[in-house]
Amino acid sequence: MPLLEIACFTPSSALLAASAGADRIELCANQHLGGTTPPSSWLPQIKATVQKVPIFIMIRPRGGDFFYSNVEFEEMKAQIRGFETLGADGFVFGMLKEDGCSVDVERTAELVRLASPKPCTFHRAFDEVADLMTGLEDVVSTGCRSILSSGGRASAEEGVEGLGELVKKADGRVTIIAGGGVRSGNIGSIRKVSGVRYLHSSAIVGGDSDSANVEEVKKMKSLL
Repeated sequence: MPLLEIACFTPSSALLAASAGADRIELCANQHLGGTTPPSSWLPQIKATVQKVPIFIMIRPRGGDFFYSNVEFEEMKAQIRGFETLGADGFVFGMLKEDGCSVDVERTAELVRLASPKPCTFHRAFDEVADLMTGLEDVVSTGCRSILSSGGRASAEEGVEGLGELVKKADGRVTIIAGGGVRSGNIGSIRKVSGVRYLHSSAIVGGDSDSANVEEVKKMKSLL
């Protein structure tokens, strides 16, 4: 059964997405930076109303690249511990080596172990990896349950063939989530061509908003 994850950049957006039928929420802050760790106060606000929709927390201390200093790495670990106590259902993060094009297996695996038994997604830092198939094997070895990817291209629509190759290579060992420009106008074709079961979207319509659009979420759900 296909599932729709909505990236939400405010508590109000998360409430809207849940009410519109999102299967899962990725909670983050700072849309203009591509998403960073949200304030810890947001999760209890949302959980007070939303009990049945899993909420995964983005763990990303800043925008920019995905190579983190030791200080930033310790900050990421502290963020996971804090959100675990608040009832996070899972976590989303991605760490690359200093070269910026290969998965930091050791430190990613450490975060996965820290978050256990909560599931973890390796986010779109994955699309920066030089060889996606090698990157997939690296992510599998870390224990991440899923990979958010646009198939190595600027958008999931452009990378649909690469997503299909990842689905085949993964062979059920890790879930491939298609993300990057996914909207109602392309979600059906992305799913059909790539074979992905999970799709990820902010459901933002129009450039002036940072909130999920209820009708867009409903429309995407109806097309899955």
